[in-house]
Amino acid sequence: MSGMKNIIVAVLVVAGTLLYFSVFTVHETERAMKFRLGEVVRADYEPGLHFKMPFINNVRKFDGRVQTLDAEPERFLTGEQKNLIVDTFVKWRIGSTREFYTTVRGSVEEANRRLGVRVRDRLRSEFGRRQVDDVIAGDRALIMDILQEELRDFAANIGVEVVDVRIKRVDLPPNVSESVFARMRADRERVARNIRAQGEEQAETLRAEADRQVTILVAEAERDAETIRGEGDARAAQIYADAFDQDREFFNFTRSLRAYQRAFDGEDDVMVLSPRSDFFRYFEDVEGRD
Repeated sequence: MSGMKNIIVAVLVVAGTLLYFSVFTVHETERAMKFRLGEVVRADYEPGLHFKMPFINNVRKFDGRVQTLDAEPERFLTGEQKNLIVDTFVKWRIGSTREFYTTVRGSVEEANRRLGVRVRDRLRSEFGRRQVDDVIAGDRALIMDILQEELRDFAANIGVEVVDVRIKRVDLPPNVSESVFARMRADRERVARNIRAQGEEQAETLRAEADRQVTILVAEAERDAETIRGEGDARAAQIYADAFDQDREFFNFTRSLRAYQRAFDGEDDVMVLSPRSDFFRYFEDVEGRD
């Protein structure tokens, strides 16, 4: 009976050992490949529990998370033979586990090395055909798009999927920065002077046009005023003439009254005239007789 127990225990131990070496798990952050005597059998495992033949199959796992290639800043020459210090990084992950293993032997360092060489070559080409002002002003986004498209095709050949490519910064060497910034400042000042000159020219044109319009309006107003005043004077003269024809004596009387009113308008007015003058004739006789 004791021997039977020992046999059962031994069988269970062997079965547990075989089961232990027959299963493997793949996590969500991993990529796995199964080999049979060194030959790749399968490389498309989903996360979960899987089986293998003990001692015949072996499994190798790779980090399936996003990797970062953050190279040291390097110098590149522009089309005008100016040095630029460029700092870039690349985000990538394993796209094809089989290709990744067969081309770079599953080495993240080797993948980074090959991607880094490709990035430097492409950056050297792109910066070599541009001026410093173009790179600093607005071509950085275009260079990143070109670099990502180029690197995506290359990375697919080594089983890598490029997630993102970025140029973190583009700096000028200290001995070049001052001259470039001085030239850019001079260019911007020249543009500002041109804009100010155009604005002043337009302002002078508007002021001249406004002055011309004012002169025209004032002249037309004065002309209309003179016309209206002349018509009024003519109308008044006509009224006076008609009144004079109707009753000349009353007309002379009212005209003298207005003259008296204007003559004695002030408090300190003094007139030295003979009482018998024609000016005071209506004071002695309402009919104005001598």
